[in-house]
Amino acid sequence: MNQNVQYYPDSFGFTAPHYAAAQAGQHILETGGTAIEAMVAAAASIAVVYPHMNGLGGDGFWLISEPGKDPIAIDASGTASINATTDYYSEYDNIPTRGPKAALSMAGAVAGWKKALSVSQQWQANKPLDELFSTAIGQAQWGLEVTQSLTDASFKTFEDLHDYDGFEQFLIKEKPLKKGKIVKLPKLAETLNTLANNGLDDFYRGKIAKNLAQDLQHAGSPLCLKDFEHYDANIVKPLKTKISVGELYNLGAPTQGVASMLILALYDRLKHLVTCESEHIHLLIECTKQAFIQRNQFVTDQGRLNISLEVLLEDENLRALAANIDMNSALHWPHVAKPGDTVWMGACDKDGRMVSYIQSLYWEFGSGVVSPSTGIVWNNRGTSFSLEPGSNQLLQPGLKPFHTLNPAYINLQDGRRMVYGTMGGEGQPQTQAALFTRYLYQNKDLVKAIEESRWLLGRTWGDQSHNLKIEEDLDPQIVETLKQLGHDIVTVAPNNEMMGHAGAIVRDTDGTVSAATDPRSDGKAFPLS
Repeated sequence: MNQNVQYYPDSFGFTAPHYAAAQAGQHILETGGTAIEAMVAAAASIAVVYPHMNGLGGDGFWLISEPGKDPIAIDASGTASINATTDYYSEYDNIPTRGPKAALSMAGAVAGWKKALSVSQQWQANKPLDELFSTAIGQAQWGLEVTQSLTDASFKTFEDLHDYDGFEQFLIKEKPLKKGKIVKLPKLAETLNTLANNGLDDFYRGKIAKNLAQDLQHAGSPLCLKDFEHYDANIVKPLKTKISVGELYNLGAPTQGVASMLILALYDRLKHLVTCESEHIHLLIECTKQAFIQRNQFVTDQGRLNISLEVLLEDENLRALAANIDMNSALHWPHVAKPGDTVWMGACDKDGRMVSYIQSLYWEFGSGVVSPSTGIVWNNRGTSFSLEPGSNQLLQPGLKPFHTLNPAYINLQDGRRMVYGTMGGEGQPQTQAALFTRYLYQNKDLVKAIEESRWLLGRTWGDQSHNLKIEEDLDPQIVETLKQLGHDIVTVAPNNEMMGHAGAIVRDTDGTVSAATDPRSDGKAFPLS
């Protein structure tokens, strides 16, 4: 389904890991909507058609770029409930990963939609919500076709989740979903319709908020109505660093955006050492290890940081980290890995305004807790908190857990602008680095940069292994060289979903647009004239 077609000035583009969501975004762009409006339409759609990956009960992060201006960011991640104290979890060694006790943090995605639309309103009058949600409502009412990705998630989670109240909407005759079957989500359609009529604030301070709070409390979650009423998304300043090819932007705490930036900044510093593909991959993996060590040590809730994350991107720190990298030997691994599940989408409108957006539930189907009155499945992002005293992730009401989510953007030295990203938890920074270096350092076209064989250091989606997973269609000689360097390698099937669902959009100086999506997803990319 990949496309990488270029058009001339006033072209625009959209990419998403599900074709139906990409079509929803494309339609808004075609009818004169902004990149933000297109993204909200696609975000609502993908919450319906990829319900295992994301939803209204999850979180979101935005990077929004206007030509000639510094990008702005929106943090739409939820905070821990006022009731989510360590005493509340005193009978547990760790926060449960599934069930009502895992549903402990607020869902920020819808507040992020509202905040983003307030930015779009400054550009031009917003389209009505019923127009933006029309596609998503229709998909929920009339049914979505089950993809292989949804099938795999359904079978994987069936034993853990099938008995939860409300989860039957994600089953067919009490059995896991099979590819090609049709699933309808009428309650979710009704919820989207209510939001369209009452406004997005209804999710936090209206009828939907009351229903959600009641349903979550009844299920046994610590969340309550006050958590909804006190929540809002925030416009924040993104992290920024300069490398040889341009200025990188990503989200700061509580995301791992700084890790994504560290990988690229370190690679950029050491790229002169690369003479072949095995050295390219080895260097990226070793840069990843250094970045993850820093991430695990420092990244936490913004209010709990003991250093400014910008310090990690300064020359002195980069020089010290680069000195730890040996081109002839792999650093022993593992360090603690962070699982995750999400969607990334990108948009560029006819005026050159670009959006890099990510939306997530965390693990497949999040906590598994479904609100019976709204059809919304709730996230389990709060499982990133720790119950261990002294941890920089220690659970505390009102704080935000660590997030793997990090949408990326770059202003290139030659004037081009690029949004890019992926799902995949621990793999997000690694996949970003793979597509970025292939496109900008190896000069491969956007489609090839995304399609080529990838690797994953560590785990994703709760997998407990920490080795280096490589898609088996990578050149065997490269794999053998990496083994000789000391990498603990296991091969996995090619075109593997564990490697993420990457995508990117590039806008050139003459207004032409290139867009691509990942063959590992069910996505589509639309560069349009």
